[in-house]
Amino acid sequence: MEINKKMTFREILMKNPNAAETLLKHGLHCVGCPVAQMETLEMGCKAHGMNAKDIDALVKELNKTKSKK
Repeated sequence: MEINKKMTFREILMKNPNAAETLLKHGLHCVGCPVAQMETLEMGCKAHGMNAKDIDALVKELNKTKSKK
């Protein structure tokens, strides 16, 4: 199953712990925040001012990172 924007940060990190580095690189420092347990990637990205195109690009990058395992 691929990472998608409807997954919570927790789900993403459980699938791929290496995703934290990519998320941090994009200014999403919420990986350690308690809200990240319930917040989707899309919600977090929007809260940090990212647009739909940027979110889609991030999802692609996360899936490429995941496939390098």
